[in-house]
Amino acid sequence: MSNKYRILIVEDENNIQTFISALLEANGYQAITANTCYQAEMLYGSYLPDLIILDLGLPDKDGSELISKLRENDSVPIIVLSARSKETDKVNALDLGANDYITKPFGSAELLARVRSVLRNSRHNELGRLPNAKFIVGDLLIDYEARQIFVKDEEIKLTQTEYNIIAFLSEHSGKMMTYATIIKAIWGGCADESSIKKLQVNMANIRKKFGAKPGEDYYITNELGVGYRMNEKPD
Repeated sequence: MSNKYRILIVEDENNIQTFISALLEANGYQAITANTCYQAEMLYGSYLPDLIILDLGLPDKDGSELISKLRENDSVPIIVLSARSKETDKVNALDLGANDYITKPFGSAELLARVRSVLRNSRHNELGRLPNAKFIVGDLLIDYEARQIFVKDEEIKLTQTEYNIIAFLSEHSGKMMTYATIIKAIWGGCADESSIKKLQVNMANIRKKFGAKPGEDYYITNELGVGYRMNEKPD
């Protein structure tokens, strides 16, 4: 790979750090490693990596503090890779600005797929995500100017709210959007039990209109208790 993507790995467990570094290098990326938040900040300033893979349980600070600091003035993609599996940990990291969250233990193929997805999404942002004001993935086409959605060339009739949800998810495709983020963007309120239920009902209607079967993640992935992600390739 020419012009290798630089990936900063912030992980204090040496065996995991070494494994991820070797995996990335073997797949054409340039890996930079840090053991602490402090080292990560120094290396970030020196190398300006294209992506950060971040553990939360670090010796000097919690990794969430690094997310918050970077998000003050930077949009560098961040994938959290953590042993913390509680929904609250995932939601907090995503709300702070992480692009994705992977729970340890993890598979090599999954990690590489998430890396590709996040980098692809970031690349689209740099080049302009919406050429000709359209979003296309698989058989799905969204025409933003006409506010129309087509699946297999057939127009899907959505309510105004349903369209707004899909448009918002597509503009952040590849990133898990939490319930709170979606609700704030669509309705401007806070994520309480009532608003989450309203979102889930709308998503169920959207999936039905798209022709998705129960449990199928075609176009949209749902992580229960966390949020939704518009897939960049249909599963």
